[in-house]
Amino acid sequence: MYKNKKLILTIFVGLLIIIGLSWLARPTSTNQKADLGEKTDIGIEVDNKDYDFGTISMAEGVVTHKFKVKNSSEFPLQINKMYTSCMCTVASLLLKESKFGPMGMPGHGSIPEFKAELQPGEEAEVEVAFDPAAHGPAGVGRIARSVFLESNGQTVLELGIAAFVRP
Repeated sequence: MYKNKKLILTIFVGLLIIIGLSWLARPTSTNQKADLGEKTDIGIEVDNKDYDFGTISMAEGVVTHKFKVKNSSEFPLQINKMYTSCMCTVASLLLKESKFGPMGMPGHGSIPEFKAELQPGEEAEVEVAFDPAAHGPAGVGRIARSVFLESNGQTVLELGIAAFVRP
């Protein structure tokens, strides 16, 4: 009797693991992410949502890249929050003569809300700066970081940077 219960429990746990792994491996929706030259659901167009710095050196310091974004909708778009996935990365929104930022990772300082409004057809830039030395000697190798822009609590755009960091 004990062996039957153990067998049934083992089969049940195995099925749970298989179901869980199947659920984790399912394709995710990319509705809210902009791809090369494509619009998001709310009308943000971006020239390229990912940028690879290639091989960079800790000794040479901070590297930056500017992403161009455009409001391709018929309505004004309000951006009121921006943050990064890691403390080694900061981002600023450059709109007309205004600069909002630099903004970093939540939990590593405050992430203030702001009001930046992109009119229909208007363009802005998101300037991303990555400090390869921020993690010290353990920070060598391949990295990938993200920048998130929000409108009224909803992520409207995710931009990504990547690099291979050497000492």
